[in-house]
Amino acid sequence: MSEAGTLFVVATPIGNLADVSARAVQVLTDVTVVAAEDTRVTRKLLDRTGISAKLLSYRDSNESAMALKLVARLLEGDSVALVSDAGTPCISDPGYRLVRAALDAGIEVVAVPGPSTVTAFLSICGLPTDRFAFEGFLAKTGRKRSLNAFLAVDTTLVLYESPRRVIGLLGDIAEVMGDCDVAVGRELTKLYEEVLRGTAREIAETLAARESVKGEVVVGIDTRTATTPRREEVPDEMILSMLADGMSARDVAADLKDRGVSRQRVYTLARK
Repeated sequence: MSEAGTLFVVATPIGNLADVSARAVQVLTDVTVVAAEDTRVTRKLLDRTGISAKLLSYRDSNESAMALKLVARLLEGDSVALVSDAGTPCISDPGYRLVRAALDAGIEVVAVPGPSTVTAFLSICGLPTDRFAFEGFLAKTGRKRSLNAFLAVDTTLVLYESPRRVIGLLGDIAEVMGDCDVAVGRELTKLYEEVLRGTAREIAETLAARESVKGEVVVGIDTRTATTPRREEVPDEMILSMLADGMSARDVAADLKDRGVSRQRVYTLARK
């Protein structure tokens, strides 16, 4: 039986193709096959660097099936490089299932580090970087609830968003967190790279004044600077006092919703 191959998780440029590392080029040249999120995008990079590797499509819609096929090839001795359209695979991109399946099969998994939108943005956004939480794309349904959960956390929250939805996201941030410090990055590493800094309202107004917003968008929020009341600022005693004054649990929950108090917490206290 042949010795198993190696799975290389390779970071690729997030915009500027000159950011590809020499090690990434060498690995992509040497492997048997490159598993790419979009083969058309990856082909441009390979053509730019003179690489004629075999490409296979590995994307959200076929990830489960392709992970098994690629592990089978790895067990037969092939070496595989996993890449996404841009940046580091598995960071809001396909890849986890393949990495997990390879590890479970005893296959060596090697990182070829490089560009990442998250770290590139954090390095220039001007928000604190001693602690950050990356949440990727928030679902539009329940987005305010998700933001509310971070009112009680001292961190820099990093989100991805589409250019069509970013103004709506900024509106929700303003409603939930008030005039907190926000930064919005657009077209990072590209010709028209831009980072807007200010409050969510200010940045939303700037973007709304434009004919359109283009390019991939990343948003940073310093939750430490939120100007709305924080969850821990609503003690149980306050809720119990409102209930004792004759307010129904339903009315108390509605009154305190914007302060991050859950309906379940109010009803639990009401039953005491």
